[in-house]
Amino acid sequence: MGTALPVLFVFGATGQPHPFAAAFTAAAVWVGVQAVYRRYGQESLGESRGFLSTLHDWLTLLGLLAVLRVFTAEDSAPGVALLALAPAPLLTSLCRAVTHRHLKAERREAHAVRRALVVGEAGPVDRVVEQLAAGTDHAYVVIGAVTVGAGGPTALRSGVPQAGRLPEGTAPLAPDPAPAPDDGTTVLAAARRHRAELVLVVPGAALTGDRLRRLSWSVQDAGLPLVVASGLTEVALRRVRLATVAGLNLLHVAPPVRRGPQLALKSVLDRVGAALGLLVLAPLFALTAAAVRLDSPGPVLYRQTRIGHDGAPFTMWKFRSMVVDADRLRLTLAPADEQDGPTFKIRRDPRITRTGRVLRRTSLDELPQLVNVLRGEMSLVGPRPPLPEEVAAYDAVESRRLGVKPGMTGPWQVGGRSDLSWDESLALDLRYADNWSLTTDLDVLARTFRAVVDGRGAY
Repeated sequence: MGTALPVLFVFGATGQPHPFAAAFTAAAVWVGVQAVYRRYGQESLGESRGFLSTLHDWLTLLGLLAVLRVFTAEDSAPGVALLALAPAPLLTSLCRAVTHRHLKAERREAHAVRRALVVGEAGPVDRVVEQLAAGTDHAYVVIGAVTVGAGGPTALRSGVPQAGRLPEGTAPLAPDPAPAPDDGTTVLAAARRHRAELVLVVPGAALTGDRLRRLSWSVQDAGLPLVVASGLTEVALRRVRLATVAGLNLLHVAPPVRRGPQLALKSVLDRVGAALGLLVLAPLFALTAAAVRLDSPGPVLYRQTRIGHDGAPFTMWKFRSMVVDADRLRLTLAPADEQDGPTFKIRRDPRITRTGRVLRRTSLDELPQLVNVLRGEMSLVGPRPPLPEEVAAYDAVESRRLGVKPGMTGPWQVGGRSDLSWDESLALDLRYADNWSLTTDLDVLARTFRAVVDGRGAY
């Protein structure tokens, strides 16, 4: 409908030939493109894939329609046809965003999910269950576990019901190996008893090789999907490549991008974007500065030392949104801190001025950081720039956030800002730092506008 109706309206309003045929063709080709790219598949329907993937589909649509135009000798004005097709990616992205939000709400209530039975040793099973339980934006809900090896119902610390137990088995190189246990019968019985819709296998020392292969035969012959956990977490799919060597299925994991042409292009785009932003937004800078000056005494700009790429300190600029002695007052407000990590946040911070609340709600206080981007200290997109005292408390894992330049916007900005816990914001930043790409940056920039308008977590 989002493709057909604009084409029908624009072609009819401008007197182009065959408006109904053009609308039907455009809609049919669009549905075909979506089907070929599996956008209607169960694993992707309703998922948030970002505007760039929708733009990719739309460019494919334009290419196919251009070919059809040649073969059918269709003679509508090219500019009018392009105008008629322009709303398609925007309407599709809007529809998917609404659907994704609805789907997340449904999954928080345990609807629109797939019931998963987890199979593996108790320790690895607990880790997978806890990882799945940490998020509600996926389709898996664990309804039971079949553990391998010794241990009763208390073997699982995650609290998931134990649906069965497989024997540990005998090592393949043992002098007198025992027959392979009938794992399939136990797993399928547990799956039927708990109405599982898929079996999620966590390989380990006691469940690998031929035993895992035989279990997969039993599960798949019974018509149940089989999913195998690789053990890798927070690694973008584009960095993973599957290969077969001597009968072994191997996962090749590409390293994070830390140098090369992509990073050089990012730096150029950052500085060009910052320069254009400073030029275009100059009138807004003047109005904001006047509002800050009139609202409360003190300087217009606030300077603060932050830690950048590879731990290098720099001075970050913002429009002042708090009273002048805000840093001194922070010590007295420490007991009211609402964050669970090294960051400090209060939902109704008394230090924030009236103008400051508006600036924070609209993110206008961040605009002077364009100067930091122009100087190469920050990027348009990246993790939140931390304070020196926050970095002093970092461990080896948290320090990986410093592997890329901090950004004006980033996964923290579009993911909920101050509403996120420390662990959630850290996970977003680490995922960004390890899986960065230019397309990721463009997608975050596209989502930033919606996050600023929404204002969730901006305080």
